[in-house]
Amino acid sequence: MADLYRINGVAYKPAAYERAIRMLESLEGDIRELYKKKGLKGIQALSGIGERTAIKIEEYVRTKKIKAYEELKEKTALREIITTFFRSKGISLEKLKRDAKKEKIIYARHAAPAKQLLELAGSAMNAKKAIDTISAWALSRGLDYTLETVSKRWLELDTLKPKEKVKKAFYHGDPMVWSEQKKKWYVMKDNEWLEFADSEDKIEWRMI
Repeated sequence: MADLYRINGVAYKPAAYERAIRMLESLEGDIRELYKKKGLKGIQALSGIGERTAIKIEEYVRTKKIKAYEELKEKTALREIITTFFRSKGISLEKLKRDAKKEKIIYARHAAPAKQLLELAGSAMNAKKAIDTISAWALSRGLDYTLETVSKRWLELDTLKPKEKVKKAFYHGDPMVWSEQKKKWYVMKDNEWLEFADSEDKIEWRMI
C-alpha cells in the first residue's frame, strides 16, 4: 500500500505504512499470536502503528485480504492504463495532469473503458501491451483509436500488425517506379509514366 500510494502521488500515507512495516519486521513473534491474545488493542499499542493501520492488519489476520488494498490496486491499474493510452497519443503525464485540472481532458470518463480493458487483460501490464499494439497498428494507417477500440479488437490483437515502412522514390514530388525489365526509372506525371532522364542524385527517397 505504501508503494501504491506513492505511485498515486499521495503524501504522508507511504511514510505511515513504512513505519508500520518496520514495527512488524522488528516484532518478536507473530502478529497473529499477539492479536489472539490482545485483539485490536494489542496491535494499536505497538509503536508506529496508528488506528487505521491496526484495523487493516486485523482485517488481514482475519480474512487474508485488505479491501482497501484491493481497491487501491485496481485504482492504480486503471490510472496506469489511462496514462499509457494518453501517452500513446503523445500526451505526457504532466500535460494530462495540467489539462485534467483545466477540464480539457475528463479523466473520469475513461475509467469505465479502462476497467473493461483491465478485466479482459487480467493485469495492467497486459492491458498496456494491448494499447501499444493498437497504437502502432492504428498510427501506421492514419487511424484514430480509443480505449474502447482496444477492447473491441481484443481477439484480433495477434493479427494486428503495423504497416511496414518502405523507401519510395520521388522526383520533384512525383512518385517513381523502377522497371527491372527495362532497367530504367519512370516518373508518374499527370497519370502518365514518363521515362526518367535526369541524374539519379536528383531522386528523393521518402519513408512511406
